[in-house]
Amino acid sequence: MYPVEHEPLPQAGQAEIRIVAATPEAARAVAEVIRRCFAGTEQRSYPAPEGGTRLHLTVDTESAAGPALSWLTTSRSSTRTGAHGDEV
Repeated sequence: MYPVEHEPLPQAGQAEIRIVAATPEAARAVAEVIRRCFAGTEQRSYPAPEGGTRLHLTVDTESAAGPALSWLTTSRSSTRTGAHGDEV
């Protein structure tokens, strides 16, 4: 896996989502909510440090539905950029 600063960017109109949870069930529950708002690829899961689960999926932000669509059309870019201190 690439460090964040070396990961290739997703295609325009797509976003990569990483979910880290203590259990696979919790990660899948969050992914299910995201899939109700965005079309996406098949999720991929990996073991996370300390026994958790890391789930990755790619979503199509141009095919947003319902609340996500209205949020995307009204949201503004954040002035904060970059990874959080605990992201690798």
